[in-house]
Amino acid sequence: MGRELTTRCCVVGGGPAGMMLGVLLARSGIDTVVLEKHADFLRDFRGDTIHPSTLELLSELGWLEDFLRLPHQTIREIGVEIAGTRVTVADFSHLPVRCRFIALLPQWDFLDFLADRGATLPAFRLRQQAEATNLVMEAGRVAGVQVEDADGPLTVRADLVVAADGRHSRLRAAAGLVVRDLGASMDVLWMKLPRRSSDPEAVLGYAAAGHLLVLLNRGDYWQCAFVIRKGGFETVREAGLKHFRAALMRTAPLLAGRTGALDNWDAVKVLTVSVDRLERWCRPGLLCIGDAAHAMSPIGGVGINLAIQDAVAAARILAPALRSGAPDIATLRRVQHRRSWPTRATQRLQILAQDRIIRPVLAGGGGKLPLPFRLLSRFPALRRIPARLLGMGFRPEHLEA
Repeated sequence: MGRELTTRCCVVGGGPAGMMLGVLLARSGIDTVVLEKHADFLRDFRGDTIHPSTLELLSELGWLEDFLRLPHQTIREIGVEIAGTRVTVADFSHLPVRCRFIALLPQWDFLDFLADRGATLPAFRLRQQAEATNLVMEAGRVAGVQVEDADGPLTVRADLVVAADGRHSRLRAAAGLVVRDLGASMDVLWMKLPRRSSDPEAVLGYAAAGHLLVLLNRGDYWQCAFVIRKGGFETVREAGLKHFRAALMRTAPLLAGRTGALDNWDAVKVLTVSVDRLERWCRPGLLCIGDAAHAMSPIGGVGINLAIQDAVAAARILAPALRSGAPDIATLRRVQHRRSWPTRATQRLQILAQDRIIRPVLAGGGGKLPLPFRLLSRFPALRRIPARLLGMGFRPEHLEA
C-alpha cells in the first residue's frame, strides 16, 4: 500500500495565496497541509511589492512590527518621465491606513515570514519538495491529490483541495476548468542594474519613443522592467546586447555608465505576460485562488496583493464549513462571488492601461505627455485616485468582514 496523509484542507502551492490561506486556516484551528514543490522559496524576479492593503492585514494579525523589521525599501510615491517631463502619478500619503507606502522586499523573505508564523501553529504543516501531480477523484468530487515527494508517491486526502499553484496550474487543468484569455500585448524583460545613493528614491517609469522602462528602488540596485511587444524577445536578442544596452540608456538617461553590468543575456529574464481568469473557480472538493484563478498583468504590481486578498476572503468563508467537514459547492462559489468583481475590475484597468498607454508607446509614441498625466501634473489632489487603486485595490479584505 502507498503512503497516505489525511487533512481537512490541502493547499497546493506555497506562493503568497497558498501560504497566507494555510496560515489563516491553521490559525482558525483547521488542520491544513501546504504543499510546495520546491525545497525553498528562492525564485528571482517574483512579485515583491507589498501594498498598503496587505500591510493593513499584517497589522490586523499583529505581525506588522515584526514584518517591518525585515530589510525592505518603502515607496511613498510613483513617478513617470514622459517626453522629458517628470510627473508624480500616485501619492500614498493620504491613504486611510496605518502604512501609507508600498514595502519592497524579496518575495522569498515574505514567504519565509509566513512559514515562520505557520510553524508556531499546531494545525499547520508545510511540506516542501512535494509536487502535486494529479487529483484524487471519488464519487464525482475531488477527494485529495496525488503527490511526488523525496520519499516517492504520496496520497493526500482532504475535505477540500485549494489550487494555489500559479498561472500554469496543473490542478485546474486536471479539473477541466475553463480559462478565459483576456489578451496581453506585451512581455517584460527583468534585470538588475547598479543604483547610486544620489539616485531618486521613488519608483520611476520612463517612456520614450518605442520603449517603456520601470525602475524599482532595491537599495543598492535598480530592479528594472523593460516592456517589449508580445513575443518580441527574439527580435531584441537578435539586435544584440550592445543595441539593448543603448536602448536602456536612451529610455532612462539615469542609467548611463551602468548598463555594462549586463554582460550576457543570462542577466536578462523574460516574464511572459498573460491576463486571464477562470469562468468557474471551483468544482466539488476543489477551489482555485490567486494566479490559478486569475493571472494578472505586472502593471501596478498588484498581483501578489490580489492573491492575498483571495486568501483572506477564502479563509473567512471556508473556516466555519471546514470545522464540520467538507464545504459544499455553494460555499466554494461564495469565495468566487466575493472575489470575482475585484478581479474583473482590476483586470479591466490593466487592459485599459495596456491599450491606451503602453501599446501606443511601444508603437513609437511617447513624444507627448498624455492628457491623464497632464491633469495629474496640474492638479496634485488627483494623485490620490491612482494611489487608492494601487494601494488598496477594489474591495480590500479584512480578517473580519
